[in-house]
Amino acid sequence: MIIDQAAALEWIDQLRVTIPEEIKSARRVTSEVDRLLEQAREESEHILAHAQEQATYLIEERELTRQAEELSQEIIRQAQLEADQVRRGADDYAAEVLVGLEREVMKTLKTIKGGLELLDERRAEAEAAASAAAAAAMQPEPEPEPVEELEPDEYEETDAEEPVGN
Repeated sequence: MIIDQAAALEWIDQLRVTIPEEIKSARRVTSEVDRLLEQAREESEHILAHAQEQATYLIEERELTRQAEELSQEIIRQAQLEADQVRRGADDYAAEVLVGLEREVMKTLKTIKGGLELLDERRAEAEAAASAAAAAAMQPEPEPEPVEELEPDEYEETDAEEPVGN
């Protein structure tokens, strides 16, 4: 194979002119690729850092939520204990008041019973007196005995110092 020297030299000249442009273009493309890769790396680092921050925030938030739940459970437990104590105190006080009230009511009932018994006795006495009066009213009255008139000298002399009716 024989190569035409003139054609080969022309090719070489064209290559000398074209190759530096292609090299410059390749360098520009490589530089752009490097820039895009660097930008992508920075963006991925930013996304990763943001994701880590978000994960940390969520973990902290979850921990805070857990702590808040524990605290609320403790507050509820304490409130229930205090409510139980207050309820027991109120029940004890109510029992004391009711026992005292029962004593007072028993005294009052005793007084009422005594009053009723006294009234029953008075009624019985009144009924007995009314019955006796009714019975006496039903019996005929005896005729009065004739009074004999005595002569004035027949009166007995009484001692003026002695009271009459003894």
